[in-house]
Amino acid sequence: MIKLIVSDLDETLLGLDGSISDENIKAIKKAQKAGVKFVPNTGRGFSSVQGLLQKLGLKDQKEEFVISYNGGAIVENAGLKVVQTNELTFEQASEIYNIAMKVKDFDTHVYTLNDVYIYNPLQADLDYIETRGVRPIEYKEKDLKLLRNEKIMKVITMNPDFNRLAYMRDLVLKNVDFDLNVTFSSDRYTEFNKKGVDKGLATLELANRLGIKKDEIMAIGDNGNDLPMLSKVGLPIAVSNANDQAKKIAKHVTNGDYVNGVAEAINKFVLD
Repeated sequence: MIKLIVSDLDETLLGLDGSISDENIKAIKKAQKAGVKFVPNTGRGFSSVQGLLQKLGLKDQKEEFVISYNGGAIVENAGLKVVQTNELTFEQASEIYNIAMKVKDFDTHVYTLNDVYIYNPLQADLDYIETRGVRPIEYKEKDLKLLRNEKIMKVITMNPDFNRLAYMRDLVLKNVDFDLNVTFSSDRYTEFNKKGVDKGLATLELANRLGIKKDEIMAIGDNGNDLPMLSKVGLPIAVSNANDQAKKIAKHVTNGDYVNGVAEAINKFVLD
């Protein structure tokens, strides 16, 4: 019996314009009414998810949660109470930033606990993140000294060419002397998190807090940063627009895409 649903947002639950369909909303609310928890599990910060939580009836609710920053933070919706963080050290974040910001066909995001800073903002990226409710702060410094006292959750870079994403991954890993968790998302981002931090481990940590077993969890995703989540739960689901890796891990691939794939999975495995 499924007691917890964790779902990626962009291109899984949300459309290309950042919207959620009425069909998905209806299914999620039915699952909630049946006593099943629904937890967004996203690479984005929790502040950008508040509008979605409002639509789902989860905003400001006690014992309801969001997993943010690819598992970097677990936040209770009531009062935006930070339950757990797994951030990069300042030195680690600085090394990644110092490498990435020199590659001119990328922009670089630095996610602190409460804000997103962006170096060398590219218009295509600004257009995309605007639909996601992300409000970045332009950062023009050549180092991260101004953020020394902040919790830096992750550093990501953007380029729409997958070969360039892989290039950035390899460049950073070759030039740092510490381990990282590196994933790809939304067919445009290379994401750098602290080693051991991912959507899957955060899911299990939250489930343990809630007294829920891994076999009682359904996870829904579409892209590279969802793979740890899909591989660690009892029922991994990929929406039809997911990449081949996600589909390979999934026990079920929906007929629907981000418009109604989540609703399809809930109706089939939770409400049926």
